[in-house]
Amino acid sequence: MTLSPAGFDTLAGLLKSRSGLALGPDKLYLLETRLAPILRRDGIRSLDALADRLRTVSAADGPLAREVVEAMTTNESFFFRDEKPFQHFRNTALPRLLAARQPGAPLRVWSAAASSGQEAYSLAMILAECRAALGGRRAEIVGTDIARDQLARAREGLYTQFEVQRGLPVQMLMRYFQKDGTNWRIADAIRGMAQFREWNLLADLRPLGQFDIVFCRNVLIYFDQPTKARVLEAIAGRLAPDGLLYLGGAETVLGITGRFAAVANERGVYALADQASKAA
Repeated sequence: MTLSPAGFDTLAGLLKSRSGLALGPDKLYLLETRLAPILRRDGIRSLDALADRLRTVSAADGPLAREVVEAMTTNESFFFRDEKPFQHFRNTALPRLLAARQPGAPLRVWSAAASSGQEAYSLAMILAECRAALGGRRAEIVGTDIARDQLARAREGLYTQFEVQRGLPVQMLMRYFQKDGTNWRIADAIRGMAQFREWNLLADLRPLGQFDIVFCRNVLIYFDQPTKARVLEAIAGRLAPDGLLYLGGAETVLGITGRFAAVANERGVYALADQASKAA
């Protein structure tokens, strides 16, 4: 499948403006593979023909444009991905935050780019295991994403056998899931700990409120430097003064923003720059 430079610019521009995704010419194969189902369904003969449809103002803000963006930005997710961030959250961050908070003060955790919910529910299961330490305080997990179909899956809490076999300890599967046909449904108590909202990281984040912990992992790698800086600046504005930001193992704030600094001896864990030494 070929795509003219003008067609590529149209599709790449749409993705950049709507999601922050920076797509280089070397990623043409992603356009071909991820957008092929839309072309087949709507009888669109080529990517250039798709670009032609999206050039009008009405189409650029319509359902077809949304479907294109969602097809290109939907990324895989699995339970307890990479494990170490969740261990740090449970063993280090959570005890420190609880000790610093007044009794009864709620704990708020944000799973940015939550996809189908595995990260948010992993955090919920950890909080359920630490219920005694919470001392009756309310814990709220907010998962956000721009993909409506993935958010619908997250809210439903239904996962395939393959999905629960990826990173989920057997003990937690038995404790927090029930068999539902050939799939597994997460317990209502865990599902009730998380809410999922459609939200774009490029939009105003202030209505989401303040968070003690932010997981924004394996997201920045898809952005260019200015967009990374913009998103990190916005996240810094939503983080409690002693809160923590978790990024993916291949992501960094170095050379992008001065708002965050790495927590010593921890990969992918960041605090606000003037608090980093206290978080170590």
